[in-house]
Amino acid sequence: MNTSKSSLTGIILEYDSGIVPPPYSHVFRLALDWGKDNLEVNLDLHYTEREELSEQEILDEGFTLNDDYSYHGKLNSVWIHPIQDLFATTRWTNKDIDEGGITVTPIEKGKDEGVKIPANQEEWQLMAQDLIQAIYETVKKELPLTVHYRLVENDLTTDCSLTVHFSNREVIFEKAGKSRTIHWEYAIQLMKVVFTPDYHYELAKEEPGKKRGAYIDCGDGFWHELGKGVVNIDPSFDAVTKIRSGFQTLIEG
Repeated sequence: MNTSKSSLTGIILEYDSGIVPPPYSHVFRLALDWGKDNLEVNLDLHYTEREELSEQEILDEGFTLNDDYSYHGKLNSVWIHPIQDLFATTRWTNKDIDEGGITVTPIEKGKDEGVKIPANQEEWQLMAQDLIQAIYETVKKELPLTVHYRLVENDLTTDCSLTVHFSNREVIFEKAGKSRTIHWEYAIQLMKVVFTPDYHYELAKEEPGKKRGAYIDCGDGFWHELGKGVVNIDPSFDAVTKIRSGFQTLIEG
């Protein structure tokens, strides 16, 4: 089968978290159809094997007792091209995904072309997560993520923020009351780095620091100082420095 990017009118993504234990284990089916120009979406997400746990065990992990979710409606059509581009560059594999993973079923002019297994599992899983996040924001189930950053150098304090809108794939950088749109991929890579290191909440403050240094609030209202309350997990990957340089580029831009 050779489905071209132009003839693709939709896809179905099916995911199984596999050996991940409850309450995290889940499955979902995400069907996308752009055959009539707009983007129609069907999502069914179900958490599995929770009967093995007590209600308190589920709540202690930050979940609720009813995290299953279904949605049928529209999504901003800005997502169509990224999906098509990912499909066009994907290599497929015959390797089984017994321990969990994602499958892709292309729809060509309304016709199901059969289940395919992408070799680039992580890319498709991230795409699916982004699409689900876009749904949550579209229906106001969740707010866009805003990360606040403060840089204190001598007597100069710079406050800025980065807000990621998955609903329309737009990222807004704000500094000194002025805002501008940031390249999506740059912002997503920076967000990945932001959530890579270890955050020591016992050192966190409710207000940003005033002494020389860099401070970050990842959207939950707690401020952490880079290098003290935020430390690298992997010595071979200096996430803390990458966070600093990532925001420095935005501040200087």
